[in-house]
Amino acid sequence: MKKFTKTMEFKPLCILIAIILVCGIISGGDFFKVTIVDGHFYGRLIDILRNGSRYAILAAGMTMALGTGGTDISVGSIMAISGAIACSIVDERILGGLHGNVALAVILALCAGALCGAWNGFMIAKLKVQPMVATMILLTAGRGIAQLIADGKIVTITSEGYYSISGGYLLGFPIPMFIATGVVILFLILTKGTAFGMQVEAIGVNQNSSRLAGIRVERNLWIIYILCGITAALAGIIESAGIKGADCNNCGLMIEMDGILAVAIGGTSLAGGRFSIISSVIGALIVQTISTTIYAFGVAPELTRVAKAIIVIIVCLIQSQAFMNKIKAVGIRRSGKEAQAA
Repeated sequence: MKKFTKTMEFKPLCILIAIILVCGIISGGDFFKVTIVDGHFYGRLIDILRNGSRYAILAAGMTMALGTGGTDISVGSIMAISGAIACSIVDERILGGLHGNVALAVILALCAGALCGAWNGFMIAKLKVQPMVATMILLTAGRGIAQLIADGKIVTITSEGYYSISGGYLLGFPIPMFIATGVVILFLILTKGTAFGMQVEAIGVNQNSSRLAGIRVERNLWIIYILCGITAALAGIIESAGIKGADCNNCGLMIEMDGILAVAIGGTSLAGGRFSIISSVIGALIVQTISTTIYAFGVAPELTRVAKAIIVIIVCLIQSQAFMNKIKAVGIRRSGKEAQAA
């Protein structure tokens, strides 16, 4: 047990459980209610699992980028591009020869995400552009590319097969939950079952030393940003499937900030060198739980971001070791004064 309390996953997990318990107490237990309708589970906890899947998928890819001391702020635009491509193919606006095949639309959208990630990787690994600047290029241009693909319109589709990617159920649970689980397992195998995870940490600690140790830094950076692009594309497919269309202006808008926040809450060092996929997934669920709670408790729309910011600040302070040490020091001083007074 003591060994587990010292892991990166312990604090984020405690925070997630605490937030859920507080929500349950405030709602009088309604927060925990799960009903079965037509063989499917419904409830706020199920909503968190469904909607949090996008954040979890994004967080898995973002963790790798942040683990090297980099970042990717273009994921929202990549989501818009992948959603536009997938919906346009399904609606036969482009590549009519595919006859709206959903599987091919998804594959091509994922390939587009990989291509976007390869561009970011080329800028960062080969041209040595700072990750923030390199990914900002695609952040700015990406939505324009998505608009060109969608011909400047909101693409709406009627395909139930494509909608089932987000709105479907398997064994009573939302399909996005299974997709996210599969992605997380693949990333865990990649980072824990191979030397790749240690190489990512080494690159995050010191790129020059890693290079001298024989690690192919440029190649690994390229792979990392390609993976980040693919996860962003997958999240875009899920989002566009959920609304049965591609809204290039709003798809993934500002989601990169929530993705980075989820990874940071999970305890991954933004300076690089220390990361955990599971911690980032827990951080993603914390972000989604906060959002779900705010809307469920009827917070006024104009106060939503303020309420979210306050909760996030509290969570971050709890995560801060320096802050907790100061709290402990204050408690020790008070107890010392009380002992002297007695």
